[in-house]
Amino acid sequence: MDDIYIWMIAALALLAIADLIVGVSNDAVNFLNSAIGSKAISFRTIMIVASLGIAGGAIFSSGLMEVARKGIFVPGEFYFDEIMIIFMAVMITDILLLDFFNTLGMPTSTTVSIVFELLGAAVCVAIIKIQGDTSLSITDLGDYINTKKAGEIIVGILLSVVVAFSIGAFVQFVSRLVLSFNFKKKAKWTGALFGGIALTAILYFIFIKGIKGTKYANEIVGIFTKDSGEAFLDWANLYFESSYETLKDMIKAKKDLFIIDRDAGVISVTLRGFLETNVLPIILAGFAVLSLLSYLIMFIFKANIYKIIIIVGTFALALAFAGNDLVNFIGVPIAAWEGYQMWSTSGEAANTFLMTSLSTKAETPTLLLLLAGIIMVLTLWFSTKARNVVKTSIDLSRQGDGDEKFHPNFLSRGVVRGTVWISEVLSSITPDSFRVFADKQFKEVTIPVTMRKEDMPAFDMVRAAVNLMVAGVLISIATSMKLPLSTTYVTFMVAMGTSLADRAWGTESAVYRVAGVLNVIGGWFFTAISAFLAAAFIAFLININQPIMTGVLLLVAVVLLVRNTIKYRNKTRAFKEEDSLKKSESSSIQGVIEESADNIKSFVNRGNKIYISTIDSLAKYDLAALKKNRKGIAKLEKEVEDLRDSIFYFIKNLDESSVGASNFYISILGYLEDITQSLDYISKASHKHVNNNHKRLRFNQIKDLKEIEEHLNEFFGSIKKIFNTREFNTLNAIIEEKQELFTIVNDKINKQVARTRTEESSPKNTTLYFGLLMETKDLITAAMNLLTTYRNHQD
Repeated sequence: MDDIYIWMIAALALLAIADLIVGVSNDAVNFLNSAIGSKAISFRTIMIVASLGIAGGAIFSSGLMEVARKGIFVPGEFYFDEIMIIFMAVMITDILLLDFFNTLGMPTSTTVSIVFELLGAAVCVAIIKIQGDTSLSITDLGDYINTKKAGEIIVGILLSVVVAFSIGAFVQFVSRLVLSFNFKKKAKWTGALFGGIALTAILYFIFIKGIKGTKYANEIVGIFTKDSGEAFLDWANLYFESSYETLKDMIKAKKDLFIIDRDAGVISVTLRGFLETNVLPIILAGFAVLSLLSYLIMFIFKANIYKIIIIVGTFALALAFAGNDLVNFIGVPIAAWEGYQMWSTSGEAANTFLMTSLSTKAETPTLLLLLAGIIMVLTLWFSTKARNVVKTSIDLSRQGDGDEKFHPNFLSRGVVRGTVWISEVLSSITPDSFRVFADKQFKEVTIPVTMRKEDMPAFDMVRAAVNLMVAGVLISIATSMKLPLSTTYVTFMVAMGTSLADRAWGTESAVYRVAGVLNVIGGWFFTAISAFLAAAFIAFLININQPIMTGVLLLVAVVLLVRNTIKYRNKTRAFKEEDSLKKSESSSIQGVIEESADNIKSFVNRGNKIYISTIDSLAKYDLAALKKNRKGIAKLEKEVEDLRDSIFYFIKNLDESSVGASNFYISILGYLEDITQSLDYISKASHKHVNNNHKRLRFNQIKDLKEIEEHLNEFFGSIKKIFNTREFNTLNAIIEEKQELFTIVNDKINKQVARTRTEESSPKNTTLYFGLLMETKDLITAAMNLLTTYRNHQD
């Protein structure tokens, strides 16, 4: 039986590696979104800076593993075998939950997930213990669980959302009023002052958040005694405004900041204590020095101070992430290993050895931290899911319109309407002079039309700097006040607040962005609930038969992870290989015609595949394939709709000599939409027929449809070849085939009329068949009109 725990420790070690990978993939959004979104520096530079921050934070994170040992439950109330059940349930749940959110591209909190997993598993095991002891009742649950900590986490969630959003919006509004969107042409002293404020906040954040919990935090930097005389009294009065006796009582409440020897009358100040009790002098000195340094950098080296802020801020948040969130990934396995060492040397049975020893403070070996840091850095570089999560945050905070991932709902519409009403009320009481000044400062700078869309920043460097600065300040304050806080919640909500203040959420995009924010916030609460319930359920299963259920659950977890990874890679690969429709970015008529040719080639290729697949699936009565076809046409329809939505920007982008291209472009989109609607009807009607279990089509009907399919396949193949080789002089030959195709379809219609009068007995089959033929005619008509329009603009 003892061997099972060795295997469990080994499994937990492997799970820790997997958890590091999925955890970094999700939390990368915390420190990458500002730098990537602003495109202030190259992606390679961003990754190098973040990697250095992660490596440094991981190495100095020793001592932060207490949450897994005693932060949520009381270890002295559980036996070793029960502790192993809790830890195993937590790790299995954590990697599956985080991988689920990564696959969706949704940022969530690894802190909240680990806390509620520990809580759920511990509550389950505690209830099992209580039920097995007649002397206990459910009211004794509080003896096993640290309910106060869970309550603090929940309050921290709510505070993080509201405070971070509000302060982010306020600071961005003030910053934009001062700097405007034309910040590069402002006087150097304004940039220097902004640099001084931002760098001071970020560097102080590095010291407070980065040092907390490391062995350096408790290094003694000052010693004061009762006999120090006037110097000691000045120090006490300056910072605490109290006598020595009162000071002793205050220091007891701040034992992490000071070490007091009552008998000797000696007070030792730790590094952390010095930083947290000298906030104002450090900030003022830092502001003065860094403002002067920023000015010299801008004046002498002609450097962009905003880029420097973004680089330092990215490093700071990466450092804090690795230094403090590492516990979320390896804290549980390390606690399990330490528990195993204590139990194995005790000589007691696993079900009689109480884990009181886990209540003591622990130091994590530096080698383990170094290995964890290496895994985190490698994940950052190679994880595609990490970039998917970052993309969600950037898209929601993008300046102006963009590709909207989320669909509006009644709640987002209500929030937008309410916000518009409040904005109108505030505008009515705001002095006209201030409104005019604000509108001038918030007027966006026009980006050169020569810049490709993928090269355009989602927002400017001022907003990126504010994101990093505000997030750093809030996390620093929460750390010094020992408030439970999630770095994910803070960084995400600060980014959303600055977006709102920067007028990024206009009437064209607000309802989508708000829906996205609400979805992400809802996902956070879902994380807490699902983590609690899933961990409790898995702990219950393991408790039934520890060796067998542990093996089964580990196998299930591996299968699910591999399955999700394969599906995600296949989906990503398919997306890359698919002929996606591209929005026109050319400003000349020739460029528009060229780009439209690529779109037509892609559209025809995909439309042909959908038509063939639908007819074949209908012939085979394959419901799953028909359902897949519906998804394919829905995606194609969405891309055409996106092209139509971009018509405004397309027309604005044209130069004066090419305005006539707009009519050509609009006509092409109209015909693409007509073809899409025909394909949509064919796909939906076929799916509905099979889904309702109506009679299969007759052999002659299938034969006729396959014959039409072959002709259309040849027709679309010719179009694809012409637009691929740009041999547009052969378009006339294809256009002349219109009547021939019509004749084939009409012949099939006449045959069905005859069959209906003599032998057909199924009304549903007849309705479906005629519908397919009529929509095929409409599809051919739209395709011919498209080719005719393109030919006419080649002359």
